[in-house]
Order: sequence, then C-alpha cells, then structure tokens
Amino acid sequence: MPVYKVNVKWGKEKFSEIECNTDEAPLIFKSALYSLTGVVPERMKVMVKGKAIGDDTWTGIKNLKNNITMMMMGSASELPPEPAEKTQFIEDMSESQVNQASDYPPGLHNLGNTCYMAATLQCLKTVPELTEKLKQSSGQFTRQSMVGSEGICAAMKQLYTEMDKTSESVTPLVMLKVLHMTFPRFAERGEGGVFQQQDANECWTEIMRMMSEYLPGEGSTNTETVRKSYIEQYFGGENVTTMKCSETEAEPETKSIEKWTQLRCHINTDVRYMQVGLTMGLKENIEKTSATLERNAVYVKTSNVNRLPSYLTINFIRFFYKEKENINAKVLKDIKFPMEYDAFELCTPELQTKITPARDRFEALRMKKIEIELSGDVKNKKNEKKKEEKEVNYEPCSFSDDLGSSNSGYYELQAVLTHQGRSSSSGHYVAWVKHTEDNWIKCDDEKLSIVKEEDILKLSGGGDWHVAYTLLYGPKRLEIWEDEKKEEDKKEEDKKEEDKKEEAVPEMEKME
Repeated sequence: MPVYKVNVKWGKEKFSEIECNTDEAPLIFKSALYSLTGVVPERMKVMVKGKAIGDDTWTGIKNLKNNITMMMMGSASELPPEPAEKTQFIEDMSESQVNQASDYPPGLHNLGNTCYMAATLQCLKTVPELTEKLKQSSGQFTRQSMVGSEGICAAMKQLYTEMDKTSESVTPLVMLKVLHMTFPRFAERGEGGVFQQQDANECWTEIMRMMSEYLPGEGSTNTETVRKSYIEQYFGGENVTTMKCSETEAEPETKSIEKWTQLRCHINTDVRYMQVGLTMGLKENIEKTSATLERNAVYVKTSNVNRLPSYLTINFIRFFYKEKENINAKVLKDIKFPMEYDAFELCTPELQTKITPARDRFEALRMKKIEIELSGDVKNKKNEKKKEEKEVNYEPCSFSDDLGSSNSGYYELQAVLTHQGRSSSSGHYVAWVKHTEDNWIKCDDEKLSIVKEEDILKLSGGGDWHVAYTLLYGPKRLEIWEDEKKEEDKKEEDKKEEDKKEEAVPEMEKME
C-alpha cells in the first residue's frame, strides 16, 4: 500500500501533510500524532469517514488518498517541561569546545538500519579491559578468517582503533560486512533493498559469543582460576541451580551449575523495579520428563548466583511474539533501574560471606567521609580535596584467585542500550554511555549529544520514548586513602623482611 500525505483535525487545531505509511502498523502513525499533540495512542481515536483506525491493521479503512482530512479525538497528557539546559550537539560547538570534547567517543554512521549494531558496539567500548584485550589480539583478515570469531574480533579491533584516533564519525563498513558474512540473517533486506532492522540484544549476544570463542582467558599463577574465555572471566556469571519435582517426593532434587553472560529482568504486571524482575527469574516452574513418574511433570527450578563478573549485563525481557501479526511486540511498562546496583540478594550464602569483607571496607570509607564532613575538620577536608585533585588509587575489584570476578557485588551503571518503537524488528536503537561523573553521551548513530544522569533515569519506559533494553554495569571501585596506602606498603615491607629472616635461618643452621 502507498504512502499518503494527510491532514488531521484535532479540536480547533489542524495538522497538515502528515506522512501516513500504510505499509506500517497504524500504531506508528498514531505515534507520530502523539509527538505533535501529546495524546498517547491508548487514549487516541482517529476517524476516517466515520471509520475508526485500529492499532494493528489498516483493514477496513478505504478511500485513503493525499490531502484527506482525518478526525482525531483524545485529551493530551501533561507534556514534560523543557530541559533547563538545552541539548548541545558536537557539530554545533566551536573549535575550542570540540577540542575540549575530543575524548568523546566518535559516532558511527548508519549504513541503513544498522543502529542496532552501532549501539551495541558503543556500549561494549566502555569496557577498558575488553578494548585493550582486542588491541592485543592477533586477529587478522584473511580469506578464511573473514567469517567467524576471528573475523568479528579483527573487525572490532580495527574499528575501535580507528575510533580512538579520531573525533570524527566513523563508517563501520568492514564491521558490518563481517557481521553479515558471519550471521547472514543480519543481512536480510526488505522492500527497496534496504537492510532490515535487527534485534540489538541478539546482535550483542552473538558478538559476545564470537569473542568468547576467540579471546582466551588470562591468569598465570597456580592458585588463580584461569577460565577458558576472556569474556567468561569479565562478563560471565555462574548460578547454582536446584531442580525439584513438585508432583512427587520420591524423586530427589538435582543440583547443577549454569553459566551466563546476561541476567534477565522478567516483566509482568507486578514488576515495577529491576530488582523484582531479576529475583523473579531465579525461581520458575518448568515442565519436563520425569524418570520417576515416566511422564511429563512440573519442576520448580531455583537459582542463586555463585559467581559475579566484573561487568554485569542485564537484559529486560521487553519483547514477546505476537503470532497474529507475526512480530515481536514490545512491553512499554515503566521498570525503574538504579544508577548503582547491589547484587547481594541474588547470591548464594557462600558468595554473600565471601564478598562481605570488601563491602565492609566500602562501608568504613563511607562512614569516614561522613565523619570528616560532620566534624568540620579543616585539615582532613584539605587532604581530601588534594586527594581528589591527584590520581586516585583503587583496590582490586576482583578476588585475587579469580580474575574478572566481582569481590563486592557493588556496581555502577556505565552504558544503556535503548529501543524506540513497538517491535524489535523496527524502530530505532541508541547507546547512552557514561563519560564523567556528571555527564553522559547519547550516541545516536553519528550524532552525539551531552545528557545528564536524570535523562538516563527517564529511559525506564512507560511510553514511546527511548526505553532501556540492555544495561551494562561496571565495578564500583573502592578508593585507597593515602594513610591506608602507607599502611599497606608498610605491611608489604614487613612481610618482605619476615621472608628474608625465614630464608636466613636455614643458612645459619648450615653454618653451625
């Protein structure tokens, strides 16, 4: 069906030449009206010659043509106030401002519905350990390695290297080509030969799988757990899972270890917060064959986290398959997520005990800062200010015997991948990445803009605005204060002295 330019009359107002694409669901057209009027699609009624337009199909709507006038009814909800600070685009900055902002990540040109890939790559680039590992990798382009894990890693290495050398937007042509060759489904084209939109989290998962196959784990000591994959080290978690048949006591429960690189936040009518959705995913009923009953039975599957990674990825289950329309429809529900996340409640009792010492040190530092603030100790405040001006030292955020793990369960949000639209195979994906303590950067393909923390919190959903789909949390790092560092250095020196004395004892015994 063709595209028309139509007029819409809403009360005393009239909007002219609005694009009405009948190849898309009417809900897309209503979303355009929402942006003009503030009337949400759920409270909107659009009439064409006495016939109401539905949300899913144009069936029954006849006589559509250019310049036809439609009638719209519905009251507008209160529009959000204008931001106190106007969004500032890099292309609008002066030369000095651009130089000052030169450490911002460059944008990635859209090559035709490739925003899903661009948003994924921008989010993953916020992990310094990953970008460094890719730079050190030996991945190269050959006829054999253009497809598969080596090709994906080589393409990412080339792209990230190019992005680090320029502040201008980069064209990820090689990355896209390798992605299409490795995963042909991402190369599917629609009408007019344009690439079809793809699911960004599916792209994220596949890229992580390819890196997991190619990038080896690190670690050299005998006491350290050396994992097979670098991705498993820094992004991989483990659950202890218990399976119990709810229909018979005769069948003993079974335990197993499940590995993951993403936690899933389940969404239903009762879920309003991310933590609730994550907790729901730890207990579920599944149906499988029972060896005892010799038939299908219902089992209760209970999971608890036994290993936390340094970088925690959380995927919101926002899409579900609508068989009638043959699309992955979207759940727009508002699900609040925190800027700082504590994963303690998800863990096994054993892991909770293991991460408690680091958590106690976080609490001691917090109390120390409060004590200085309340005491009015000018000397300590000056020392704290000097410390802030210097390069801050941090404690390791992993266990000494498990590189890439989290030793505290505390995380800070560092990247958000959002979706705007009504289905995973349409709409638009954007990356929002943390830049400084106060500023975030909205990476909308090649267009970058500065946003604040409050703008990130508005990505929780509830409407047709950008909605959080995948979150990337990084480790919350514990500062080492100068006096603590001196104490640690003294302990290390004392230990070296003790070792020397122990080595000297056998020598003296030989002499005797």
